Amino acid sequence: MAKIEEILALEQIENDIFRGIATETLLPRTFGGQVAGQALVSAVRTVDPGFGVHSLHGYFLRPGNPTMQIVYLVDRIRDGRSFCTRRVTAVQDGKAIFTMSASFHGEDRGIEHQDTMPRVPMPEDLPDPDLVDDQTVRWARIEWAEWEFRFVPPEQMDTSRRWAAQQQVWFRSREALPDDPVFHVCTLAYMSDMTLLGSASVGHPDEKTQGASLDHAMWFMRPFRADDWLLYDQTSPSAGFGRALTQGRIFDRNGNMVAAVVQEGLTRYLRDS
Repeated sequence: MAKIEEILALEQIENDIFRGIATETLLPRTFGGQVAGQALVSAVRTVDPGFGVHSLHGYFLRPGNPTMQIVYLVDRIRDGRSFCTRRVTAVQDGKAIFTMSASFHGEDRGIEHQDTMPRVPMPEDLPDPDLVDDQTVRWARIEWAEWEFRFVPPEQMDTSRRWAAQQQVWFRSREALPDDPVFHVCTLAYMSDMTLLGSASVGHPDEKTQGASLDHAMWFMRPFRADDWLLYDQTSPSAGFGRALTQGRIFDRNGNMVAAVVQEGLTRYLRDS
């Protein structure tokens, strides 16, 4: 498996045109987090360093071929005094497989508040996934060997009857990452696609479905490090017609809410062969 530094080290092949590597995967298509993370890196490369990423909105248009490199075309939509906007199109074999709008914001001051982090066990108090007899946990450990996971058992979650489905996962990079804050933002864009759609299946453990990310939106709120533990508090408020809506709040271990994610994914029943 490629390291995240290799995945996010895009090659610039022309003004506002970049190329990302192909990476090994167990999936039949390119991992959506890889495409989103590389697309965000390409947008970042065209923005003044005084602007930080505050949001992204992406659509997965076609399955990516995991054996092929991906080319990213960046459009400089707007450069303002406080905000900048970029549109990125990811291309394989002459066809768009993903499109993203990313917004950048200069530092401002304003009101501050946040939700309280749910009451959960700390990652050190949860079992190592290598010792957990669960297919989803084992698969995540193999597919994303560079990342460490701690799934919170259902009986230890702070739940509400109002939530249709919920899942909580601690995660972090196993290796120390570069200190560049922008690198951590792009890394979290990559990681944010991990496990999120799985929250829709929590209430349907015996159903076999075909899953794939359809669209993905993310907001970055406070500084963080992706090589320190982050809590991914995930819910799926609705599923139907072969699609599921999922959402996540990401907290650092000190309880600071650092990011929020909303995703719709494909969850249709597997067709009979």
